Amino acid sequence: MKYIKLILILLLFIPINIKAQDLELNSKYALLYNIDTNEILMEKNSNQKTAIASLTKIMTTIVAIENINNIKEVVTIPEYALENLIELEASVAGFEVDQEVTYEDLLYAIMLPSGADAAKTVAYHIAGNEENFVKLMNEKAQKLELKDTKYYDTTGLDDNNYSTVSDIAKLLKYCLNNETFYKIFTTQEYTTTSGIKLESTLNYYTKKYFTNKYIYGSKTGFTDIAGYCLASIAKDNQNNHLILITLKAPTDNKYPYHFTDAYNTYEYYFNNYHKLNIYNKNNTIYSIKTKYSTEDTYEIKTNNTLDKYVENNITKNNIKIKYDGIDTVTPFTQKGKIGTITIYLDNEKIQTMDINYDGSLSKSIPKLIKEYTIFIVPFIIILILILLTIKKKKH
Repeated sequence: MKYIKLILILLLFIPINIKAQDLELNSKYALLYNIDTNEILMEKNSNQKTAIASLTKIMTTIVAIENINNIKEVVTIPEYALENLIELEASVAGFEVDQEVTYEDLLYAIMLPSGADAAKTVAYHIAGNEENFVKLMNEKAQKLELKDTKYYDTTGLDDNNYSTVSDIAKLLKYCLNNETFYKIFTTQEYTTTSGIKLESTLNYYTKKYFTNKYIYGSKTGFTDIAGYCLASIAKDNQNNHLILITLKAPTDNKYPYHFTDAYNTYEYYFNNYHKLNIYNKNNTIYSIKTKYSTEDTYEIKTNNTLDKYVENNITKNNIKIKYDGIDTVTPFTQKGKIGTITIYLDNEKIQTMDINYDGSLSKSIPKLIKEYTIFIVPFIIILILILLTIKKKKH
C-alpha cells in the first residue's frame, strides 16, 4: 500500500500535454499572473473570499519588515509566543522561551518553515501584542486596496482570516519589490544565529516528491478548512516570471495537490507561451502626412514599452495598428487630440491610445509658396491685365 501511494504521487508530477483551457486544477481558487507583462493569464474563482491558512504570514512578514529598524537587532522569545502551539498542531521553527534571536532569524523562521512561534514573537516585540500587530496588518491591507482581505491573527491558525487569490497576488507583487522580502521568499535554507537549521516547505516537497524545474520562491499554507494553499513565483530559461496563487486544494492522504497544480500550470505556460514585444519606449508607431512643414511626416512615438505573453504561434505578423483621425497635420493645426490608435493582436483589441499634436512642426516658406503658386500666378496675370487695361483707357 505504501508503494502504491508513492507511485500515485509521482504520477501527479509527470508532465502532461494539455491546453490552457483544459487545465484541470485540484485547487478551488487560482490565479496566474505574469510579472513582466503585468497580465493575468489564468484565473479560477479569483474574487471569491476563502480561508488562507499560513498565506497570512506573507502580510505578517512584510508588515514586520517595514516596522523593523534593524533586522540584526537581538530580541528574546516571550513565553506567550509558544502558548498552545503544540495543542493547535501549529508549524514552529523550534525556538525556546527566553532564547535570544535576531529579527532576521524570526523573519526567515516565519516564511521558510512557517513558524507560528516566530510570527507571535515579531508581533510582541513590534506592537506589544498580537492584537495590535493585526491592526497594522489590516491597515496595510487597506492601503494596498485589498478589499476582500481581513486578518484576525498573525499565523493563519484562525480560519476567520480570509482573502482572495486576486488580493494575494496583488499583495505578493507588492512584497517582491521589497529587497529583504524577496531575499527571504526565494531562500530555501537558512541557519539562525543560534544554530537552528530552517528549511522551506518548497525544499521539503522538492526533496520528497519531485524535481523542481521552475519554482524559486514560495509560501505554503494548510488547515482543514483552508485546504492546501500555495503562493509561488517561477521562471523559465527565457527569464519569464510568473506568480501563481492557489487556495483550497484537497488534502486527501496528504498528497501535495497544491504543488501538482503549480507544476502542471507552469509546465504548460512555459512550454507553450512566449513574451512578444509589441513596441518599445520612443518607438515610432505611426506616421501622419504633413503639409507646409519642413518635416515630411509627423511621427507618433510611444511613451513606454508594451509586451504581451502569448501562445508560441503568435508573432509580430499578428499585430495590426488602426489609426482614426485627421489625415494631414500642418504647423497651423491646433494643439491637442487629433485622433486615436488602436492596436490589435490576433484580431483582439489590446490597447487604444489618444494621439495629440504638440505643435512641434516647423513652417516651410518654400512649400507654402509652392502650394499657393496655383492661386498666386493667375492672380498676378489678372492684376497685370487690369493694369494694362486701365493704362490703355487713359491713353
